[in-house]
Amino acid sequence: METIEHFYGADLSWVESFAKQYGGKVEGNFIVVPEDIQSGTRYFLDCGEGIVAYYVNVEYKKDLHLIQKNPNSDFVGFYYNLTDGEATVSIHNSIYDVSRWQYNLSVIDGTLESEYSVKKGSRTFALCIFIKKRAIRNYVINNQLKFPNIDEILNPQKNTIVRFDRMSSKSFHILNDLKKKKVGGSIFDLNLIGTVHMLIANYLNKLSTRRIIIQTVNRQDLASIIASQMYLIENIKDHFPSIKLLAKKANMSEAKFKMLFNKITGNAPNVFFMENKLFKAIELLETKQFSISQISDQLNFANGAHFSTKFKERFGVSPKTYIQEL
Repeated sequence: METIEHFYGADLSWVESFAKQYGGKVEGNFIVVPEDIQSGTRYFLDCGEGIVAYYVNVEYKKDLHLIQKNPNSDFVGFYYNLTDGEATVSIHNSIYDVSRWQYNLSVIDGTLESEYSVKKGSRTFALCIFIKKRAIRNYVINNQLKFPNIDEILNPQKNTIVRFDRMSSKSFHILNDLKKKKVGGSIFDLNLIGTVHMLIANYLNKLSTRRIIIQTVNRQDLASIIASQMYLIENIKDHFPSIKLLAKKANMSEAKFKMLFNKITGNAPNVFFMENKLFKAIELLETKQFSISQISDQLNFANGAHFSTKFKERFGVSPKTYIQEL
């Protein structure tokens, strides 16, 4: 496994250093990486207004371990990651899967160090958006979004911005449209800038409908919440365990556990559990190896009707229709 230490930022100061760490070079807006590490495209663009886009569409030729240590904490990273293969992100020694079917959207404060590991043979299509906190503030104010405490949300002394999430189906289709475009040139740049602004708008509009928890998250609590998430995913085929059990495993009161879990995932624990159970159902349906009733039984739904109802509530179609659309 090759280890690379690097940093990102909402300007282009990271690009030359990043390419050098890979043993590569910068050609225009492309980061050219040696073929023995990966094949494919890495492309960056200054989108203006304190926003940088980093587009990645590659296949890895060896195992990589990337350590991110940012010198500046004035930005937030939005990581849309549709990896097919094995990839993980580690924060404070807690590891979670990032891929098309696991967490495919991470929102991580520039203050946090993280590590990214990806296995040889994995294919990654990702769009990373680095946006200065002042740019987020300007967007919220200019679009009159309901964030009355935006200054507290962006204040590193009062709040840590961290969220491990799933992108909306709308965001998925926006990214899929971008993937079809030929990379490079003024037309692609316009499409990339438009995509970046649509994704930011979608995410901030989504957040504006929810209660934002303002809370700094210490290393131990963050690790405990991530461990709880992984516990739920590892036991996704079972019934939902009690909040009491989860809080005990995290060594927290039930109130604190629910508050921090909601902050980091954007959902209550039981909602997070059902969401991931349904995405597991999608994964099983796509293998075409199991019937709908078998999947319902495997995932411990009360019955087939309950499974179909929950599936349609989340994805807008029944499992049967989804299989037909495959």
